[in-house]
Amino acid sequence: METFTVEGNIRETRGKNAARRTRMTGMVPAVLYGALKESVSLAVNAKQVARILRSETGHNTIFSVSVAGGSEERAMLKDWQVDPVTNKLLHVDLLRIAMDVRMRVRVPVHTFGEPQGVKMQGGVFEMVTREVELECLPGDIPEEFRVDISDYMIGRQLRASDLPFDPAKVKLLTDPARVLAHVVMLKKEEEPVAEAAVATETAPAEPEVIKKGKKETEEGEAEGGAEAPKAEKKGKEK
Repeated sequence: METFTVEGNIRETRGKNAARRTRMTGMVPAVLYGALKESVSLAVNAKQVARILRSETGHNTIFSVSVAGGSEERAMLKDWQVDPVTNKLLHVDLLRIAMDVRMRVRVPVHTFGEPQGVKMQGGVFEMVTREVELECLPGDIPEEFRVDISDYMIGRQLRASDLPFDPAKVKLLTDPARVLAHVVMLKKEEEPVAEAAVATETAPAEPEVIKKGKKETEEGEAEGGAEAPKAEKKGKEK
């Protein structure tokens, strides 16, 4: 495993202007805390921190913090802030690590291979959760979990309990039944023609009612018109 060292200096000044000047020198403001010791404000090498974040172990990397004029301490990246425009580091939190104390960490889950359910059955592979939470000693933190999914058919699920880890060293904090990935059947979209047909069948037949009413009116007028000549004829006979 690759080893990393982050160089730092004690920060004597605070505030936005001081932080800006620190970044201009290639350093980034930081705080080192934990392990029942006092917090220390530092300025650490930004490139060295960025290199750790890009490594295989990422934020779970355990590295040495070398402070000028002081002793080295083991630490991990607990939190960091990045400029959304320039993508440069603005601030980092460093957590001291005691190698004999268990700690909580999040470890990424990666899959490889093409599932048989996709290749043979026309299914779709979905990644639901990409990391799990564990509790273990710093020296037992896995870099990642890699799972071969080549034999997964439709309906097969990868759960947190299926991950390869030693329960004597690592405690799984994520729900063991949590689905991390699965192969599912591709859902078919309903045809819009069928929806239009249903809408036509269920629509109220208002035009027929109007037509019927009009027909009745016409019939009534016709009947009234037929009686009038009769009355006139009767009058002539008298």
